[in-house]
Parts: sequence; structure tokens; C-alpha cells
Amino acid sequence: MKIEYDPVRDLLYLYFKEPLAKAAKTVTATPGVHLDFDRDEKLIGIEVIDASEVIGGKIEFRLPEVIHATTGV
Repeated sequence: MKIEYDPVRDLLYLYFKEPLAKAAKTVTATPGVHLDFDRDEKLIGIEVIDASEVIGGKIEFRLPEVIHATTGV
């Protein structure tokens, strides 16, 4: 899964397949929320237009801190 957010356009996209996968069909789930399906009718992504409005606030992603274990080899 990959998440992209464009703050200039306030557009959020959730990818469930590779970003280059082509949508064969798009269905509007609710105004501003569109579901993209491939030719096998599998969900490949969700697009949220005016994302901060739809989600109800500021869009912010925090990534977990990565701790690298070292071995004494």
C-alpha cells in the first residue's frame, strides 16, 4: 500500500496496487471520494478530493521511528 498527499491540490490517494496500474472503472463512493478498479474489478486505489475537508481537518502523516538492530558479527 502506498499513500500520497498533494497539499497544493489537497488530494489524497491510497494505492493498493502499483501506482502505474490503470483504472478500468471509477466509482464515486460519496462526493469527493472515488474508488478505482482494475479490469478484474479489484480495488486498486481510493482518491479523496478536498481531502482535508472530507477527512475533517489537517492531513498529517507521521512515520514510525525506525530502529536498526546491529549484530556483533
